[in-house]
Amino acid sequence: MKSKTKIKNQLISQIDFRRLFDIFPYQLAKFPNKAALVQKQDLGWQKLSTEECITKINRVSAGLLSLGLKRGEKIAIMTQVGSPRWNFLDFGAQQIGGILVPIHAQARTHEIEYILNDAEVKYLVVANREFYERVLPLTEKVVSLKNIFTLEKLPEIPHYDDLMVHPTDRHLAEFEGRKASIHEDDLATIIYTSGTTGNPKGVMLSHKNLVSNIKATISLVPINCDKRTMSFLPMSHVFERMVTYTYMAVGASVYYAERRDTLVENIKEVRPHYFASVPRFLERTYDTIVEKGEAKGKISRKILHWAIRLGERYDGRMGLIYFLKLKIADLLVYRVWRNALGGKVEGVVVGAAALQPRLGKLFSAAGIDIREGYGMTETSPVISFNRFEPGGVHFGTVGIPVPGVEVKIENPDENGDGVILVKGPNVMMGYHNLPERTMAVLDKDGWLTTGDVGQFVHKRFLKITGRKKDIFKTSSGKYIVPTVLEQKLNASPFIDNCIVLGFQKPFVTALITPNFSQLEKWCAENNVHWTAPQFMAINQKIEQFMETVVEEVNANLKKEERIQKFHLLFEPWEVSTGELTYTLKLKRSFILEKYAKDIGKMYE
Repeated sequence: MKSKTKIKNQLISQIDFRRLFDIFPYQLAKFPNKAALVQKQDLGWQKLSTEECITKINRVSAGLLSLGLKRGEKIAIMTQVGSPRWNFLDFGAQQIGGILVPIHAQARTHEIEYILNDAEVKYLVVANREFYERVLPLTEKVVSLKNIFTLEKLPEIPHYDDLMVHPTDRHLAEFEGRKASIHEDDLATIIYTSGTTGNPKGVMLSHKNLVSNIKATISLVPINCDKRTMSFLPMSHVFERMVTYTYMAVGASVYYAERRDTLVENIKEVRPHYFASVPRFLERTYDTIVEKGEAKGKISRKILHWAIRLGERYDGRMGLIYFLKLKIADLLVYRVWRNALGGKVEGVVVGAAALQPRLGKLFSAAGIDIREGYGMTETSPVISFNRFEPGGVHFGTVGIPVPGVEVKIENPDENGDGVILVKGPNVMMGYHNLPERTMAVLDKDGWLTTGDVGQFVHKRFLKITGRKKDIFKTSSGKYIVPTVLEQKLNASPFIDNCIVLGFQKPFVTALITPNFSQLEKWCAENNVHWTAPQFMAINQKIEQFMETVVEEVNANLKKEERIQKFHLLFEPWEVSTGELTYTLKLKRSFILEKYAKDIGKMYE
């Protein structure tokens, strides 16, 4: 007779998850965690066990049932960062058939109104008073909206706690019945993409779409129940949401950052092993590290730049001499960098925008493995990913397609470049209320047209070479891929952002927003009087210096690609001011319209 322990272990090994709300019961059976979700409170970091999380999820489900939420009805949430309560609302709605609709914190009022009406949202949860006051006027314009709740406790305003009810036997019976009726192919969430033009598109993702992507990713990332992870990107992004689901599915502890302005402090406190990031965070971390290192004196500055040059040569393969040099650089420089990120970090998963290959190499050389991937909201999101195992990474690419996902290049040219097509269980159900837009990108055989242009290098690594709609032709008939040139310009510490222009024009130009903190330092070193950005952007000595920065980039470009003229802007580009999407991509049409006069002057 088999022992009870063996029978129990066999039953546990058979447990799986097919729907998103199955993840916590799966975690409870496989690797229960006393610190499943962790959030900073007044008295320190509050740890919630797997069992406590399930209890709170059930209380949300019971509360929503008491409000009369029907299967298929929508609940929206708008916050700046994630939190355990974000997850509880997500899973609590899902397991009774509700559909969560996350809204980006930087969304404009007209976009929020469009989303609430398009999704016919019944209830809306917002972070605080600021958000509440932004959305309150919309109650008259959104017929479906019944109530607004806040996560921050405010007098006489419905609070998140009002959504939670201790489940009775009737509640438990009802939502257990609903859970049983939900299939993996059913709609789980609608995520509205910002896009670069027009209204947001609601991407409909099923449980299977996201679960298939989670399972494909689990096999590629060495995270387990002994690891601490940090979440600080907005959960309204499918990238952070899916990565967080993956942390939960392997039983890792998820620590949530308090706010953006406390991120560095939180990372040092938590000392995470892994986290997901966008390239901008790594760029700013690098700039801060270099700035502090250069302030220590001439000898320290020389050692720092030697370590940087050494790290930029890193490709994962090391001869004995290079290995010994890395050890010396680690002792003198790199360990300080790791300490700046908590001292325990093993890997960082990067997505949403293109990463400078030099930074990927440099951080990896410093013992912080940077692995870039590629995806879209429409693909739940991961399409390809650089691996952590030896030979599985090629810097400058977005990695190898993940298991179960097919990628092909449509009508490749002589260089192997063509539009990237994707097929797999992660591909969306379609766009909400937009059947024609769905048919335009998703064919009858299940192939999704991404709109990105790319090629395979070294047979299996996918490289993104541009976006089809962004590639332009100059009046001389030369094709220009602006994203490649922009990435090269953005590699300079003196450039914060830029856009490359030249459609049907005789030559290529650029609008540049400088990194004024770096420029101020350069001015101090070169006896240039510093005033304010709006005056420094038209300072002749600054313009002359920026010419040398641009010429360094031009030196490695083809003649037709070289930036012949540029214009410096003094206002940074932000999501809130309209130049960037929620994933920090350029809104080209908006920028072209906003800076039309400045662009025109470059072509006079």
